[in-house]
Amino acid sequence: MTDKLNLLLCSSSTVHPLGYLEYCKDDIAEFFSSCEDIIFISYARPGGVSLENYSSVAKGGFKNAGLEIRGIEEFDNPLEAITNCDGIFTGGGNTFLLLKSLYENGLIDPIKQRVNEGLRYMGTSAGSNVAGPSIKTTNDMPIVYPPSFEAFSFVPFNINPHYLDPDPHSTHKGETRETRINEYHHQNDNIVVGLREGSILKIENKNITLIGEKTLRVFVKGREAKEYDNNSNINFLLD
Repeated sequence: MTDKLNLLLCSSSTVHPLGYLEYCKDDIAEFFSSCEDIIFISYARPGGVSLENYSSVAKGGFKNAGLEIRGIEEFDNPLEAITNCDGIFTGGGNTFLLLKSLYENGLIDPIKQRVNEGLRYMGTSAGSNVAGPSIKTTNDMPIVYPPSFEAFSFVPFNINPHYLDPDPHSTHKGETRETRINEYHHQNDNIVVGLREGSILKIENKNITLIGEKTLRVFVKGREAKEYDNNSNINFLLD
């Protein structure tokens, strides 16, 4: 990874009982304060909504932060949109569909190059998932098959958005998120970050900060998982 990164990686777009992006509107306003042309990547299409409808929702969220964005579907040439913008927001939805669409539109390498050069990138949920080396720790169903599970690799760790702790009062006997991540580590080596609802990772240059009241659960292969709060130094995640 480069020393020019500017990332805002959010676990979710909505936190109960607030509206879309309302919980992080101040962070968005500060993060994109210097940007005049922000592109929204709508490919994840939560619930199967149209690209246009999804962009309409995102525009409303950014308007509350005092900003304007344009949906990538508004451009005849998506690559032109990425080439000329000064900020990117990639929304949540289905991570497999998002990654497949990025590959099909030839945007993986162009976005990776621009972000590694300092372009500001924000993701929520699926949009945060693709910031890591792969999408192998997504919670989504594989409704489509992307050419590869490899993603942007802006950061060296994988993310598990919407991370949930086991409910001690639940009668559910299925696998927990921690069990699934341990399964991942039987086949893969890199760190996995469990990002709880309402939590944000902000990366500037080679510094990473946890924003939010909830702790971060970090899984390192072969070790017990550890919790880190928003006062912790977690720069080791970028090593």
